[in-house]
Formats: sequence, C-alpha cells, structure tokens
Amino acid sequence: MSDRISFSFIAMLGFMLFALFFGAGNLIFPAMLGQSAGMNVWSANAGFVVTGVGLPLLGIIALGISGKSDLQSLASRVHPVFGLLFTVALYLSIGPLFAIPRTGTVAFEIGFKPFLTEEIAVVGLLLFSAVFFGITIYFSLKSSKIVDIVGKFLSPLLLLFIAILIATAILRPIGAFQPPVESYMQHAFFKGFQEGYLTMDALAAFVFGIIVINAVKNRGATDKKEIVSAVAKAGLIAAVLLGAIYTSLSFIGASSVGNLGLLDNGGAVLSSVSDYYYGTYGQILLSLIVTGACLTTSIGLITACASYFSKLAPTISYNKFVVIFSVFSAGLANFGLNELIAISVPVLVAIYPLAILLIALTFLHPLFKGKTEVYQGSMALTAVVAVFDGLNAAGIAVGPVNDLFTSFLPLYAVGLGWIVPAIIGGAFGYLVSMARRRSLSTSYDSAG
Repeated sequence: MSDRISFSFIAMLGFMLFALFFGAGNLIFPAMLGQSAGMNVWSANAGFVVTGVGLPLLGIIALGISGKSDLQSLASRVHPVFGLLFTVALYLSIGPLFAIPRTGTVAFEIGFKPFLTEEIAVVGLLLFSAVFFGITIYFSLKSSKIVDIVGKFLSPLLLLFIAILIATAILRPIGAFQPPVESYMQHAFFKGFQEGYLTMDALAAFVFGIIVINAVKNRGATDKKEIVSAVAKAGLIAAVLLGAIYTSLSFIGASSVGNLGLLDNGGAVLSSVSDYYYGTYGQILLSLIVTGACLTTSIGLITACASYFSKLAPTISYNKFVVIFSVFSAGLANFGLNELIAISVPVLVAIYPLAILLIALTFLHPLFKGKTEVYQGSMALTAVVAVFDGLNAAGIAVGPVNDLFTSFLPLYAVGLGWIVPAIIGGAFGYLVSMARRRSLSTSYDSAG
C-alpha cells in the first residue's frame, strides 16, 4: 500500500461506504427477521448476513477486479442488450419501483403512524408522502450542500441512537426467544438468505462500488492490485459494521415477541421497542432521526436515478426525471410498507441470482479467459430458473415446472435451484467457445 492510500483514508472510505449502504430502511428487515425466526434467529441471521453484507462486499471487490467504469459495461460482457436491460432493471429496483417509495413508507411507519389512529392513518400517509416527496423534489433540483450537511449530521445521530438501543436491549432483554413462525421452522438459513435480498445492497454495490473506486483513483492509485486492495479493505470495514448492527437488531426482534407480540413489519418493531425502553420521548427522537435519514436517502437515490436515465434518454432532462420519479414514488408509497415489500419480493427473487452470478463470473473471468459464451450460457439457464422462482414468490406457481425442478435441481425448494444450471450453462458455453475456435482454426488452415 502506497503512502497515498493511508489507513486513515481507507477508514474514511469504509465509513463512507457504510453510510451509503446503511439507509434507514435497512433497519426494518433484521428486526422483523428476528421476530419471525425466534429461536432459529442465529441461523436465519447468518443467511441474512451472507446476502445483506457478504454479497455487497464481493460486488464492490468484483467491480475493482473487472476494471470496468460502470455497471452497464460490466454486464455487457454477457451481451450489450443484457447490459442495458440489467442496468435499467437494477436502477429501477433501487430507485422508483421499490427503494425510493420505501424511504417514504419507512419514515411514515416509524415517524408518524405510531401517533395516529387507524382511522386517519391512510389519509396521514397520503399527506405525508406528498410533503416528503415534495421536499425530495426541491432538494434534488437544487445544487445545494444542505443534503450532505444533513446527511453527515443525521447518520451519526441515527447510529448513536441505534447503538444505545442495542446496548439497552442486550443488557435488559425484553423477553425470551419464542418459537419461530412457520416459514422459519425449517431451512431458517435459506429463508434468511432470501430475506437479505430485501436490503437491495448487492444491487446497490454495483453503483456504490464505482464511487469508492473513483475515490481511490483520485487519490493517485493507478495499479490495479493497489485499487482492489484499498477497495477490499474499505469494504471490509463497512461489512463488519453492517454485520454487527444487523445481528444486534435480529436479536432485538427475537427477544421482543414475548412481550410485544408478533408485529406487522420491522418499522413497527423498532417503534415499539423504542417506546418500551424510552417511552414517548424516545419514540419521538427516533421518529425525527429516521425521517431525516430517509429523506436524505430519498434525495440521493432520486439524484442518482435521474442522472442515469437523463444520460440514457437525453431528450428528457434531469429535472423532468426528478419530478417523474418523485411523483411515481409518492404514489407507490401509499400502498403501505407491507404491500411494498410484498410487491418487491418476486422481482428481487428473480433479479438477485443474476446479480450474484455476475459477481461470481467476474471473479472467475481470468479462469475461462472471459469467453462470452460462458457468460451467456450461465446467465441463460440461471434466468430460466430465476423467473420461476419469481413467479413462485408472487404466488403464481406453475405446478408441472415446479415438480420437475424440485425433482432434478438441488436446493430448488429453498430458492437456490439456479446454482447447478448456472454451472452447467457455463460449462456448455465453454465447450461451445472451444468448438467455435477449432472450427475457425480449421477453416483458416484450409484456406491457407
């Protein structure tokens, strides 16, 4: 490591990366996982950490190894059309379809709903989302540093409050772990593995990784090994922090069921736990901090998505995309947190295997010398299984296909049936590439 890339710079990058990944919305999933998993919380949490922490770390390192400047160029190793479609799907997922509306619903769920009656909660969400995304539009259109200032102030404040809450819960647990709900009774690890998809951090890693890589390059690093080493160390710092917080929140959720009951979502869990330990004042403080943190996350995501799509479709300006995405997100936010999560699950179940495979193939790229056929064969068979996984998650089961896949594909029942087809598709692609090379070589020799 050169003098340019000091430990203090690596640490700064690690904390910056942690702040990028740790949106306020990420608080809700481990808390709900803990409630649902109960006595099986540690197994479920391990699966959640793999996809919610491990995959984002690997995604960032993979970007550094690839040497590519953006996601689309990396995904275009499969095919330019795939590169475009996959990048668009990813930006829409971490943008106006799921992540951005979720910032509004999480802020409402934690910040305002606890203080409203059920009768006026629907109207309250409508008014709140209008104001929330109105503010998002205003600051997304302004070239102001206020968002950075607020973000730098709120993120440490949110972490401090969560750290106090975690310490209190560990020292004075609310109650004993309860039996798990039905979906966590068996294969809790794999259920937690899929729950980690909801963070969307493995998808976001393809976007955030470029920020970190550019920061290292701007520091003066030019050697690929030096860049990858710096990125990996910064990513490891972020991963350790995320893993510790997710595990602690899972514990809080698991220990809360006996006293608080099984709640609707992670937002309700955090709000109720905060009220249990600190009363109304603690709940109000949590509400203000989370709302502000969600707002800065919303502005950041709107800005990133509008920037990408305005380059993709230059006839529509950045400002128009900001308004379009904000209004669309405000509309989706009114479906409510539970419904938003339910809608997002099938799409994430379908797209995540492709993202995981792209990361894996990037690491293996030197082994098969980057042959396009390997990428295409592996992605094609993975996509087939992933589509049916998504349909199952949406409640649209295709019986004969499920029966066939269950019989022949290992791990299909736990959502990982795409792994063997990915290997077979990659091997077949490699053989095709070798056959093509022999054919070309033979034709060349004949011509000679």
